[in-house]
Amino acid sequence: MFRYLSKAHPARYFRHSPDNITNDLFSRRNSSLSTDLHPPLAFVFDIDGVLLRGHNVLESAKRAFRILDGHNPFGLKIPFILLTNGGGVTEQERCDKLSKQLGVKIGPSQYIQAHTILKTCVDKYADKAVLALGGKLNKVRQAAEYYGFKNVYTTLDVLAWREAVWPFHKITEAERATSKTVDFSQVQISAAFVFHDPRNWGLDIQVLCDIIQSGGIIGAPYISVQQQLSNPTAIIFCNPDLLWKSDFERPRLGQGAFKEAFQSVYKDLTGSSYPYIQYGKPTTATYQFAEEMLSERIEEMTGHKKELPSIYMVGDNPASDIAGASNAGWMSILVHSGVYDPRGGPPTHQPTHEVENVEEAVWWAVTQEYKKRDT
Repeated sequence: MFRYLSKAHPARYFRHSPDNITNDLFSRRNSSLSTDLHPPLAFVFDIDGVLLRGHNVLESAKRAFRILDGHNPFGLKIPFILLTNGGGVTEQERCDKLSKQLGVKIGPSQYIQAHTILKTCVDKYADKAVLALGGKLNKVRQAAEYYGFKNVYTTLDVLAWREAVWPFHKITEAERATSKTVDFSQVQISAAFVFHDPRNWGLDIQVLCDIIQSGGIIGAPYISVQQQLSNPTAIIFCNPDLLWKSDFERPRLGQGAFKEAFQSVYKDLTGSSYPYIQYGKPTTATYQFAEEMLSERIEEMTGHKKELPSIYMVGDNPASDIAGASNAGWMSILVHSGVYDPRGGPPTHQPTHEVENVEEAVWWAVTQEYKKRDT
C-alpha cells in the first residue's frame, strides 16, 4: 500500500488506495509521462498565499512539488501550471526567479501572470502607441515589448516629458534613466494597459484621465463626454483583485482598488463611468486562456493532444481563485495560508474542498482521482 510519510501528513491520505500498487509503479515515479499514459488530473496553482508568502517559500509548497514530480500512487509526473494575478516583469524573468525560490524548474509554458493574456492583443495594437502602467521603472515596458508591442510608453515617460503633468512627484535619476524622450503632444495613445499594480496612483490616474478626455493626446483640448464614451480609448486592466497577501499582517490594496479609484475620479469629472476591459482571475477569458496553455503543457509532456483531465484549482482567494474555477467547471481547493481566514466566516464562494495548505490540497486531489480508479 502506498504510504507518503511526512510530519504533517501521515498515511491517512491513502487509506482508500488499493494494496496492489507495486514496486514497478514506484520505479517510474521520477520518469516523464510515457506516451501511453495520460495524466488523470492536472493542477492550476495560485502563487501568493499558496506557494509563497511575500518573498518566502511555504514549506508545504516544496513537499507538494515532490508529489507532483512522481511521488504519488500513480507514479507519474502530474502536469501543472501557475496562474497568478501578479506580474510586472517578463514571464522568463519571473520563471527564473520562481525556479530558484521553489527549487523546481518552472518554464514560461507553465506560467500565466495577470498580463500574459495581453499577447492576444498584439495583432491589434502592435504598431500603435500604447501606454503600459504599473510595476517598477520600465519593467512593464519590457514585458510589453517582449510580447510584440512596438510603441510602448509609460507614465514616467510622460513625467520626464513635462513634470508639470504631475507636479507632486519629482522624477528621480533612476526613473529618468529608464524613460523615453518623447513629445507626447505629437503622440496619440490608442490603448492603456494596466499591467501591474501602479506605484504612483496620482500620476497614473491623472495621465489616464488626460488621455481619455483629450482623445488620446496628452495636453490636447478636451473632447465632449459623449465623444469620450462613443469612441473610447481602450483601457484594459489585468488584475481585479481588491486585496492581496504580502508579508504584512493584513491584506494590502491591489490593482482592483486602483481601478475603483480611477473610476471614482473619472465619474466625478464627467458624471459617467468609463468602459473598460477586465482580465485576470476570475474572468472567463483568463480561465479559458489557462485551459489552452494547460492543454499545450500536457501535449508537451506526453506527446499527445487529448481532452483535458480533471482540473484542480488551488488558491487562497475565494473571490478570484475559487469563483473563477467554479465558473470554468473546474474543481477548486481553498487553502488557509493566504488571503482567506476561516476565522472571518465562510468563504464568499464555496470551494469543492478546504485545506490548510497546498500540500494537503495536492494529496486530497490525487486521492480523489485515485479512488476513481479503484471503483
